[in-house]
Amino acid sequence: MDGTILVADDDRTIRTVLTQAFTRAGCKVHATSSLTTLMRWVEEGRGDLVITDVMMPDGNGIEMIPKISQERPDLPVIVISAQNTIMTAIQATEVEAHDYLPKPFDLPDLLKRAGAAMKNRRLVAASEATPRPSVAPRGDILSMEAMPLVGRTPVMQELYRLIARVINSAMPVLIIGESGTGKSLIARTLHDLSDRRTQPFVTASAEDLHSVDGAQTLLSRVRGGTLLFDELTSYDTDAQLRAARLLDSLPEDGPRIMATAQGNLTRALAEGALREDLYYRMGGVVLNVPALRERIDDLEPLAEHFLSQAADEGASLRKLAPEAMDLVRSYSWPGNVRQLQNTLRRLSLTSSAPLIHRPEIEGALQSQPSAAIMGERFTDETLSESVARHLRRYFDLHGQELPPPGLYARILREMEIPLIEIALDATGGNQARCADLLGINRNTLRKKITELDIAVSRRRKLA
Repeated sequence: MDGTILVADDDRTIRTVLTQAFTRAGCKVHATSSLTTLMRWVEEGRGDLVITDVMMPDGNGIEMIPKISQERPDLPVIVISAQNTIMTAIQATEVEAHDYLPKPFDLPDLLKRAGAAMKNRRLVAASEATPRPSVAPRGDILSMEAMPLVGRTPVMQELYRLIARVINSAMPVLIIGESGTGKSLIARTLHDLSDRRTQPFVTASAEDLHSVDGAQTLLSRVRGGTLLFDELTSYDTDAQLRAARLLDSLPEDGPRIMATAQGNLTRALAEGALREDLYYRMGGVVLNVPALRERIDDLEPLAEHFLSQAADEGASLRKLAPEAMDLVRSYSWPGNVRQLQNTLRRLSLTSSAPLIHRPEIEGALQSQPSAAIMGERFTDETLSESVARHLRRYFDLHGQELPPPGLYARILREMEIPLIEIALDATGGNQARCADLLGINRNTLRKKITELDIAVSRRRKLA
């Protein structure tokens, strides 16, 4: 890699790490804690790439991008930010940042993206492409306080990035996830932040499609807005056929189409519960929304958000005690975000005590169905189907890009760690028995334990 990188971040450690990493990669680096200094370097013609934080002592890095684009239209900008919200990703896309990475970021991934950005810049310059016009951020974009999508885990950050990229696309969007994960909310968010936001957002039911003129009635209602088919797999065969025909008859200036669905769509297709032609018409962009139990580290910010929201609506302002938060993290939340929100809202209304303790959470969950602890299965899918589902979501969340190289080794490592940890736990930490259980040589097991940094403790296994 060669070129000059301009780094703007108020964190000295990040400036040092990036300077060392890009220097080792063969680049020159200019680093600063000031957007004013960054802009002076840009105006002087320095740099082949800008990497900037958002919240800086003298301004906002995202708001600086239109000025950079006006001064140097061919200069790519990568945004890095600890403000890990969907709005950061969307705002970065709005001003045509080349890329956005939430902190903490993966350094090799950043190096790869930086190399691709500078390579693309050289290709554009070589082809003498027309410089892109500068784009000012929309003044009416929603604030994060108005956005109920909360999540800081990597899987949610990848979802935010994909949402940001497809907001103004005309392609159909299929949003897949369990009940209560917020599929309809994501559809509404895509509409409200798109250039169709002044047009109607219409949710179509199977009943809407059954009447003779149902399709035309829907089209007249939605005009150039967004038409959502909610829970597509719940539509009967006739409604699905009518939906497919409606999609075939859309005019060029017609609405954007979205759909939500839950369950195993591969199985639904095989069993005839979902028409193939409708599925392929809807699958222009696929957004896989993770279950709450797959993003445990989002539970605390979500809980704080819902408790604060309940207080704004007139309930008592309450917080979760540490032992209560432990239970929240260990519970499976089969109803996902909706179940968490309703549970915390109810607890906000039933007591004015400042802290919610574990017994209150236990009482609230005992009255709910499927009150299971993390790890229990809620479907009859095989291990292979589960792995395939996670891998499909992983690829889908990268949109049109491929995941970083080394996928095979990363996936095997993800499988090996829990396999060995659970086998060790089952054998009470006895490595000889564990190796026999796994069917591998004991020396191989020891090597894996060291390589994967697996903690081993000897204890008596309970029957």
